[in-house]
Amino acid sequence: MSAAGMREIRADFDADSIVVYQAYPTRIADAALRAGRFVEPFSFGRMTWIKPSYLWLMHRSNWARKSGQERILAVRVTRAGWEHALARGVLTSAAPDAVAGVQVHVQWDPERSLRGAALNHYSIQVGVGRALIREFAEEWTVGITDLTARTRRIAELVRGGRIDRARALLPPEKVYPMTGDTARRLGIGG
Repeated sequence: MSAAGMREIRADFDADSIVVYQAYPTRIADAALRAGRFVEPFSFGRMTWIKPSYLWLMHRSNWARKSGQERILAVRVTRAGWEHALARGVLTSAAPDAVAGVQVHVQWDPERSLRGAALNHYSIQVGVGRALIREFAEEWTVGITDLTARTRRIAELVRGGRIDRARALLPPEKVYPMTGDTARRLGIGG
């Protein structure tokens, strides 16, 4: 299997929206949950990274135990917004001059197992830049759910060796269909 064949977007999605995950400090998470969208103290002046892979974010946030990443949010965004971002995406592995000043950065990192081991396929991370951050927060976002308690429960089960029970609590993820120029440019599929 080629490297490109190992790159698939796996996500929780329906006909209109897709769930991406983010980890935040409590003050940002609470404000977003109260408002139903991102509001200050969320920063509209810097890139925000969104990830459709729950387990990759668990690896990154150490199951919501890293400082500043204690709260796990499931952010439901429109598929139109998600695909708008991908259409503007440039791989971070491109030449530095190709990445400078782009609206959206895309990178692929090894997907993770429940125990945090690197798997043989890749998960997408999408960096929404300052030029699109308000669109992301105010137009694309259609719902925000706090998964912190569920995340802590899953982590507790994993630490206790109860992998089957932990797996049953994971958010559903399936292959997100991507074809055409955007998919080819970002190395999605075979």
